[in-house]
Amino acid sequence: MKRIAVDIGGTFTDCFVSWGEQFIQTKALTSHHNLALGFNDALDQACEILTIDRRQLLQSVDSVRYATTLGTNALIERKGPKVGVLITTGFESTIPISRGRGYCDGLSDEQARDMSRAKRPDPLVPISRIRSVKQRMDYRGKILMDLDEADVREKLKQLVDAGVQALVVTLINSVENPEHELRIQEIFEEEFPSSMLGAIPMVLSHQVVGRKGEYVRSSSAIVDAFLHSTMYFAMSALEQNLRENGYTRPMLLVHNSGGMAQLNSTDALKTLHSGPVAGIHAAGQLSLQGDIQNIVCGDMGGTSFDIGLITDGGTKHYDFNPVVDRWRVSLPMVHLVTLGAGGGSIASYDTIFNTVRVGPQSAGSDPGPACYDRGGMNPTVTDADLLLGYLDAENYAKGAIPLNTRRSYQALEDICDEMDISELDAALLIKSMADSEMAAGLVRELNGGGYKASEFVFLAYGGNGPLHACGIADKAGIKKILAPPYSSVFSACGGAGLDQMHIHEKNVSLGFYNKHTRALYSEYSAFNRLVESLEEKGRADLLRQGFREEDIQYSLELDMRYGIQKMEVSIELENRRLKKPQEVLAAIEYMNADFAKRYGSEIVSPESGVWVSTVRVVSRVDLGTVKFSDLRPPTERLSPPEPVTYRECYFNGNSGPIRTPIYGPDALSKGVEISGPAIVNPGETTYLVEPGWRYVAAAQGAVWFICENDTLEQ
Repeated sequence: MKRIAVDIGGTFTDCFVSWGEQFIQTKALTSHHNLALGFNDALDQACEILTIDRRQLLQSVDSVRYATTLGTNALIERKGPKVGVLITTGFESTIPISRGRGYCDGLSDEQARDMSRAKRPDPLVPISRIRSVKQRMDYRGKILMDLDEADVREKLKQLVDAGVQALVVTLINSVENPEHELRIQEIFEEEFPSSMLGAIPMVLSHQVVGRKGEYVRSSSAIVDAFLHSTMYFAMSALEQNLRENGYTRPMLLVHNSGGMAQLNSTDALKTLHSGPVAGIHAAGQLSLQGDIQNIVCGDMGGTSFDIGLITDGGTKHYDFNPVVDRWRVSLPMVHLVTLGAGGGSIASYDTIFNTVRVGPQSAGSDPGPACYDRGGMNPTVTDADLLLGYLDAENYAKGAIPLNTRRSYQALEDICDEMDISELDAALLIKSMADSEMAAGLVRELNGGGYKASEFVFLAYGGNGPLHACGIADKAGIKKILAPPYSSVFSACGGAGLDQMHIHEKNVSLGFYNKHTRALYSEYSAFNRLVESLEEKGRADLLRQGFREEDIQYSLELDMRYGIQKMEVSIELENRRLKKPQEVLAAIEYMNADFAKRYGSEIVSPESGVWVSTVRVVSRVDLGTVKFSDLRPPTERLSPPEPVTYRECYFNGNSGPIRTPIYGPDALSKGVEISGPAIVNPGETTYLVEPGWRYVAAAQGAVWFICENDTLEQ
């Protein structure tokens, strides 16, 4: 297997190269003005290790996979075109009302509870750029009112005259019958041909979302239109860069559903959070192959801290109506929570509580933390880590980024003056606050699923994950930490193991058990025709991308609920066709078991009716994955090697500096055990073993941190 996977983050661009049995991990600062520059820098580092040139590498690999936060960042920063919307007459307020919950979507629990301060975000589409058109479909897709084409032409001209740069068409019940949305697109092409300069992209809501839910469908289409141009030009530039360097195969983009597809088969919406999702996919593979159960993922990069759950031997959790920034959308997305806490998170003085606040603002890669000596003036978590002795100023990022300690001291002066403390005390406080915020995020996520922190392994990865893992786990009550193989670029590693995948779904209302008639669902032919139509869409997508029909695999999922419940669970049917009542009963029993496990057996109530709200077909082609060894802590232990050097390090809970041994790559040898405090710096990342923790090296370069009052038993 020869392939390249890239995770373009807000601060660093991570590169993972699979070259037969050899795996290379490299990092470079993200070049936001031209993403190709950071990619080329990271790729050149891999080429130097392989002793080949860039062109030779790109001509030899089977694929290049990109995961990026570009769309996420553009949405957060509101960098997008002026979007206009056409909607059915009478529904003009659907978008601004946002189901009455827009004031709290995307806010923390604390912020959402403070209703006096919670407010809706500035809209992506203000009311002045929403126009209604005369038409109407019923819930079955029957036309109740024909499309008034003259009205459509007038409304289109009004929006174009208002200066819109992207258009969204979102008509009521268009997922049942898209005829009117498609006709509006034809009219728009007649009035404003795409061959003309200044052409405006048009997004049809039924093509973005296949489920009902007028607000989330409209919101999804708006976000997609808002990001379309940004993603198109950035990804096209990356693809052009590949072509100039000899790469001839299609460029692949990671999707937030946990799969990937070619550029011409990707909506902008599907790329949001794709980097962290790739990391969670790798965690799922690690759980299965490495025999590690119940994992809470923590991806700490330079800009954010992303949390996900893996339970029951590799099971990922999905959101089907996730909140992206401040907007609820409708698409299958691997469940994750993002916190504004990373190595580049800016620390500031909190005047209300007389303490330090960390994040969510980040110094990013330009100018970066103050210690990068690139003009950054704000103190960050990385500056604190440097002053506390955890980082080697001369060999940070393998020496590519020399750190300036003096700049870190200067950046902390304002906080020190406000609080009347020393720079070292301020640095300890910054680290403590950052660790506390991330630990609180882990605990909220675990508690929300009904889990206990002590029963989970904390999978710490990203450039700063192993550095802060012990501090986070201490505060979260977690006793075991695993820094996985290739931890510094673990999300990129996950991208290297993804399948080519497409998801197609249809919103339905099928009574698998009707409590009034006491009858099971029996319209097998209609159900099977629906499944076949969704399979055909997935098959067409993959055939268009050059795959053989015999290589395509399908799975069928149903979103199910009880008649008196709003909560839904997604189940996978072993047989993709219904032929007899026993198969309907099997689906209901599977749903009962899943409900009981998630929410408690007391709310299992099939007697109230069982309904299917969504039919979903996943079409995929297995392209192979990175293999993980048995990563459990080894039984045979080795004494630590001789330290490379010693440094004075500071830790919370200790009155003064501790002379701390610094170990090199030899400490990654399987079985090496080190009691904290200690630092292991093999070059790719920094492993900080805090007091009260033990370091145990496992297979494949993985590292365990074990709390001293806990055992290594799995």
